[in-house]
Amino acid sequence: MTTLNPDPAANQESQVPAVVKDNLVAIDGEGDDGEKELHELLLPNVNDLPLSPPSAIEFNFVTYFAPDFMKPEHDQYIYRHANGLCVIGLASGHVAFKDEGGITSVDFNVGKSNRSEIKVTGKRKRNAQHFESNTALCKVCTNNGFYIVRCCIKGSLLEVNERLIKQPELLNSSADREGFIAILMPKPTDWIKAKDSFITLEEYKKLRQF
Repeated sequence: MTTLNPDPAANQESQVPAVVKDNLVAIDGEGDDGEKELHELLLPNVNDLPLSPPSAIEFNFVTYFAPDFMKPEHDQYIYRHANGLCVIGLASGHVAFKDEGGITSVDFNVGKSNRSEIKVTGKRKRNAQHFESNTALCKVCTNNGFYIVRCCIKGSLLEVNERLIKQPELLNSSADREGFIAILMPKPTDWIKAKDSFITLEEYKKLRQF
């Protein structure tokens, strides 16, 4: 017959399996060196954590830049996703942002077709048009003139950001996010060739002295 300790806390402790008690001791910092090391791995020092979590772009994309693309200060960015998709937009050092009042309108009617009228459908991306790296995507207008935005990479145009037609101010406030220009899908071989001409975020910051 089991004799119960009159102390309830002692009874509760006696019913805790030995392996659980050992782990509790380790968490309290009184276990052996191996347990302490495991504890440190599972619970990193808060002082080592970044001040802010990475953004969705930083987490899901690798950022590249094409500075002076075809013309001085015509800087554009390329966000490359693991699935091969590339988001194209205006980099913060683009000359258009230096005009007083910023960008006032966006026109996708360039070349022989209006890029905003291209509608790609299905998994096989029917109706997607294949463009060269120097093909115009749109022109962004300011109070002083306009600037041509180009593909930067050879690939299939899947989508343009139609919101910019009615909300061109998105380029002034969030060109690196909601104000992106277009999404393209290059072939792997074309991407490898183009990648060598791009620079990283750190290199771009040094170039433009941000």
